[in-house]
Amino acid sequence: MRAADRRPSAWPRLALWGGVGAVALALSSLSAFARDHALMINASPSLPYWAVWLTRGAEPQRGDIILFDPPATPLLVKHFGSEPKPFGKRVSGVPGDIVTERNRAFFVNGRLVAKAKPRSRLGEPLALGPSGTVPRGCYFVTTEHKDGFDSRYAAIGWICAPRILGVGRPIL
Repeated sequence: MRAADRRPSAWPRLALWGGVGAVALALSSLSAFARDHALMINASPSLPYWAVWLTRGAEPQRGDIILFDPPATPLLVKHFGSEPKPFGKRVSGVPGDIVTERNRAFFVNGRLVAKAKPRSRLGEPLALGPSGTVPRGCYFVTTEHKDGFDSRYAAIGWICAPRILGVGRPIL
C-alpha cells in the first residue's frame, strides 16, 4: 500500500465541523427564544397559578393574563418595596371598552369584573381606579382575589404598553 492511500479520511473532520455548526445554530436559536419567552414564578395569591409562561411582545386579548411592571406609587412602595416584582393580572378591559364604577363595583361594557375595597390590608384608604374609555395601548386588569391590587385602584390604574412585559399562559 502506498503512503498516499493511508491518508486519514476527511469524514471525521467534516462531522466535527458539522457538529460545531449545529451547536452554534442551536445556541443562537435558544438565545432568540430566551429573548421572547420566560418562565415566571407567581408568589402572590391573587392568581391561582404558581408558574406562568411569558411571551414577550404578544398582543394582549380580553381574558389573557398579562405580566407588567407596577407603577412606583407610594402605596405600592409601602406594600411591595421600592423594587416590586412584576405583577400578573387578567385583562378585563381592552382599548375602546367602557369602564364604569358604581358603589365601588367596576364594570366593563356593563359586566361586573371586580369590587374595590375601601381600605388596604394595612388600613390605608384606597382611591378608586380609572373609569371611562380604555385608552389605546392600555388595559384594565383585575383579579378574582378579594385583595387583588389591580386597575380598580388608582395606585395601579390603566396598564399601558410601556409597562407590559408580555402575555402569560398558566402552566402550573
